Amino acid sequence: MSANDTTAKALIVDDEADIRELVEITLSRMAIETLAVATLSEARKALAGGHFDLCLTDMRLPDGEGVELVEHISERHPHCPVAVITAYGSAASAVASLKAGAFDFVSKPIDVAGLRALVGQALKLAGLDHDAPPHPSLDASPRLIGNTPSMKRLRETIAKLARSQAPVYITGESGTGKELVARMIHAEGPRMGSAFVPVNCGAIPSELMESEFFGYQRGAFTGAMRDTPGLFARADGGTLFLDEVADLPLTMQVKLLRAIQERAIRPVGANAETAVDVRVICATHRNLATEVTQGRFREDLYYRLNVIEVHVPPLRERRADIAALASRILEALARKMRLRRVPHLSTGALEALEDYSFPGNIRELENILERAVTLSEDAVIDRQYLRLSSPLSEPSAQQESGMGVARSTNEFSSSAADNGMDTSADLESQLEALERERIRAALEACQYNKTKAAKRLGITFRALRYRLAKLGMN
Repeated sequence: MSANDTTAKALIVDDEADIRELVEITLSRMAIETLAVATLSEARKALAGGHFDLCLTDMRLPDGEGVELVEHISERHPHCPVAVITAYGSAASAVASLKAGAFDFVSKPIDVAGLRALVGQALKLAGLDHDAPPHPSLDASPRLIGNTPSMKRLRETIAKLARSQAPVYITGESGTGKELVARMIHAEGPRMGSAFVPVNCGAIPSELMESEFFGYQRGAFTGAMRDTPGLFARADGGTLFLDEVADLPLTMQVKLLRAIQERAIRPVGANAETAVDVRVICATHRNLATEVTQGRFREDLYYRLNVIEVHVPPLRERRADIAALASRILEALARKMRLRRVPHLSTGALEALEDYSFPGNIRELENILERAVTLSEDAVIDRQYLRLSSPLSEPSAQQESGMGVARSTNEFSSSAADNGMDTSADLESQLEALERERIRAALEACQYNKTKAAKRLGITFRALRYRLAKLGMN
C-alpha cells in the first residue's frame, strides 16, 4: 500500500500527453494519487524509487514495448496490477499483454466508464477497495480436494489466474471438475462479490441462443412481453462460465466473439449496444484446436478464449486423492440423506476404488458412492456394494463387462418397447421409468407395505425409501 495506507497510487505510462491527462483526471476523481511518465525508462526508474498499487501503460512507447513493462512488473512487483492501453481493434496486442501477466486492458479511444470499472477491479486486488465484500472464508469457498503434485500445481495456477482478468480456457475429461476450477478462479479474485453465471452451451437450442446470451426487449418477437436480461447482463461485473463451448454453432460464435472484443452486447430488438464488464471462462472436454482444424470452431474466437489454458487431470492420474474425495462425498451424502452416522469405506472397498479406471472421473465416483450408501445396510460400505464394472488391470474382464452391458441394453430396449415405453428417450429417463414401474407394482402387490415391498424387490427398506424420494413417489 502507499505511504499513508489509505490512498492508492497509480503509475501512468503513455507518450501522448492528452491520454496521460485524461487518465490522471479520471483517477484523481476516484481519489487516486498519480504519477505520469512518457517512456519505458522513466517508468522503470519510478518503479525502482517508489511503491505503486496500479500501473496503466500504453503498448507502444518511444523506447520499447509496453509488454516489456508488463513482464518487468510481473517479475519484480507482482503485487502491482498492470493494465495496458491498446489501439482500437488490436486484439493480438491485448492477448499478448494478458499472456505476459497484464491484469486487463483498455482500448483507445478510452471509455471513461470502462476505465473506472477496470481501476475498481485493480483496487480490489490491491486490497484498497473498502466497499468490497470481505473475502469468503475457506469453508464457504469452493475447494479442490487432494494433495497430489498435480492438484497442488492446479491450486497454484488458480491463485495466479484469480489476480488476472484474462480469459481462461479449462480443458479436461468430462466429470473432472472444470466448473469447480472456474468457480475457484472467480471466488479468489476481485469479482468474488459479483455473480458467477454458468451456462452449458450444448443445452440451449440454437434458435434461442442469441436471446439467452444477450437478452431481448419487449416486442422483439412473439411472446416477448417484457425486457429480459441475458446471460451477459446477469454476469455484468462478474464471471460468465461457458461450459462445453465447442457445442456453440458457428453463427453464435461470431456474435460471441464481437461481444468479448467490444465488451458490449445488443439485446434482440435493441437499436444500440450496451456495455458489459464480464470475465469469460470457458471449458470443454473436446480438443478445441482439432475443432478449429476441422472447421467446426472459429480460429479467431479460439485465440480470444484460449489466452491462458488450464488442464484438470483425470481421476486415474491422481489415485492418491481418492480416499480424501470419497470421505468428503460420503459426508455430503450423509447430510443429504439425513443419516445418523457418516458412512465409511472398508479397506477392501477403498482398494477397489483405487484400482478402478474411472472413465467418468469424480462425477462417476459420486454416483458409485451414492448407490453404495443406498444399498448398504450399515455405516461400513463393503466392496460388493460398489458394483464396479472391472478394475483397470483386467482388460479381458472389462471387455466381457462391456459385452454384458450391450446384452443388458438390448434386453432392456426390447422389454421397454414391449411395455410401450419411448425407446427414443435418453437412457436415464428410460431407467427411471422402468424403476418407477417396478416399485409401483411391488407396492401394489404388498398392499403398500413398504417393508414387504422392499423384500419383494430384493433391496433394503432404506434403499426403497431413498428411491421413493428420488423418484418423487412419496
